[in-house]
Amino acid sequence: MKNSPDYFLQLIQKSKKGRLKVYIGMIAGVGKSYRMLQEAHDLLKAGVDIRIGFIETHGREETEALIEGIPLIPLREVFYKGKVLREMDLEAILRLKPSIVIVDELAHTNIPGSLHAKRWEDVEVLIDAGIHVITAFNVQHLESLNDKVKQLSGIEVTERIPDTFLRKADEVVSIDLPADDLIKRLKEGKIYKEEKIQQALSNFFQAKKILQLRELALLQVAKNLESKINFIQQQQSSIIERFMACVSTEEVLAKKVIRKTARLANNYHAEWFVVYVKTPKESTEKINVRTETKLLQNLKLASTLGANVYIYESNSKGANPIQEIHYQTIHQGTRVISSEHKTIADVLFEAAKNHQATNIVIGKPKQSIWRNISGQNHFHNLVQLISPTDIDLIVVT
Repeated sequence: MKNSPDYFLQLIQKSKKGRLKVYIGMIAGVGKSYRMLQEAHDLLKAGVDIRIGFIETHGREETEALIEGIPLIPLREVFYKGKVLREMDLEAILRLKPSIVIVDELAHTNIPGSLHAKRWEDVEVLIDAGIHVITAFNVQHLESLNDKVKQLSGIEVTERIPDTFLRKADEVVSIDLPADDLIKRLKEGKIYKEEKIQQALSNFFQAKKILQLRELALLQVAKNLESKINFIQQQQSSIIERFMACVSTEEVLAKKVIRKTARLANNYHAEWFVVYVKTPKESTEKINVRTETKLLQNLKLASTLGANVYIYESNSKGANPIQEIHYQTIHQGTRVISSEHKTIADVLFEAAKNHQATNIVIGKPKQSIWRNISGQNHFHNLVQLISPTDIDLIVVT
């Protein structure tokens, strides 16, 4: 998308609600903070009231030099575990109410006792208050890409941002640098201090990994623009995509199905929801505590990514509504629904019809000769049910 202070100013003038501009990078050190500060100077010259809410320079001289001349909102000091820590002062920003505020390190986890657990939640409050925000993060922190990032790097990124946040952005700009230049900057000590250089070279700072992360970052920018175009087209079309994710207690595959569906829905600017069918062996009396915990975590993940969650119960005597209160309180978007159908495939098919799904996303089933003989091949039965319809089936391996 366009990258200029003038374009962002045009967006600001069109709305009373705060606008959001996001600089997205493939890795640390590409220059996100530097570019935000450059833009701040340009906006100051244009007479805009812009201030720094939080900036992280990592000791980089070029970045620190750009802070001079830009008004800073003092950080709040918090005494935590015997140390004095400094955190962005959300209440001060709301009180001062600048036209635009710079908020760096979007994926940051706030100090316990803060108003919100994550910094991106602070940004949502600022936008709702009518304050425009320029922020930045690296692509590996995006929730739906967590499994992909772990696969290519072997690293579990713990600080993550929901895709629903990025979809709110009015402008997304990719900050890019060649892999060789990044590695050179790292070795010269321009990104991290000497004690962290070797660790960085062992993790993300490898040419192949940088190129893969670069592709993910550029793809997110393209998808953001495409989703806005698709949204306009959908307003003019009678065809609206809706994705239904089918999950089970199989932890890893369920997580992949959820993230895959979130990415698809984001691409199409479409609504999506999750359906979990509880079987008799997964009743409160029988289900393993660890399995139940992981299931609840996955359903909460789906809610965080923007899905409504629907829970059904299936058994040989017909389906009954689930009564356990802890299932009902996973998220305000969760719904517990009764069904008269007996099989898992029947329940899934009925859910797809009731919620007008155009696509069903499901994990690849484990093959079992006994399941085929006994008629308990739920995947095969679901395929048979949707064959006469216009519903598409997407299988995640």
